[in-house]
Amino acid sequence: MGANMARRLKDQGYPVTAVFDAFPKIAAELAAELGCTAAATLAEVTAAADVILTVVTDDEAMRGIFLAGDDSLLAGAEGKVFINCATVSPAVHEEVDTACRQAGATALEACMASSIPQARDGTLYLMVGGTAETFGKVEGILKDLSSSLRHVGGTGQAAKVKALVNMVMNINTAGLAEGLGLGAALGLDLAMLKEVFSQTGANSRVLVTDGDDMIAREHDCYFSAAHAAKDSGIANELAASAGVNTPLSLATEAQYHRMVELGLGELDKSGVAELTFPGRTAH
Repeated sequence: MGANMARRLKDQGYPVTAVFDAFPKIAAELAAELGCTAAATLAEVTAAADVILTVVTDDEAMRGIFLAGDDSLLAGAEGKVFINCATVSPAVHEEVDTACRQAGATALEACMASSIPQARDGTLYLMVGGTAETFGKVEGILKDLSSSLRHVGGTGQAAKVKALVNMVMNINTAGLAEGLGLGAALGLDLAMLKEVFSQTGANSRVLVTDGDDMIAREHDCYFSAAHAAKDSGIANELAASAGVNTPLSLATEAQYHRMVELGLGELDKSGVAELTFPGRTAH
């Protein structure tokens, strides 16, 4: 996601000055492509740019790039703006926002309800949390990355919305896998079943994005099962803290954790069908 966002910004005429990755070889290859520096440290990234976009995997990684002692994006960060695009817990976005303000910098969360092709094409759906002032400073950049842009409120609010988006998406994906899997077990024509689903209350966005992949067992990764487990977990933790019962989301999280346990965590989320279709290795 981060590499394709960098490519998009380069295409739009922005001076992409530095890239960084936990795997230096990846950063070096992207830097050569974009004609920029492959930063060896996080501090070098901050020194090279006024606006820094981050895309990391989870809460631990987010804390690692901002709050670690030895090397941090907040070294020399006064006046810088950070746009943090990872799906992490609202509490971590709040921690990072506080740390940025203490360093004289500002931060936004720009949560993405989209995938790799949209990052490359600049058609992301972005939900942004943070102050209106900071949003205004980088609104042009965000518009060039997105086809839908919403400033949903203060720090942590976008992360809450994103958690609920992924919670419902993951439930729908697991539900579709069960419906198609049961249809296969009953000997139904799955193309017909998909068409009926699309014309009735069984319709959903994931029917379009994942239905054929479930049937064909094509699980090239756009959004991994491991990330689905993580994101459903964030939503379920929010539900527990709010005293809300979410049995469907808890069951969905368990399904995706089961994929991870079976060594299927790097398959696309559509791979949850491997747990529901008859005769499949994980069934």
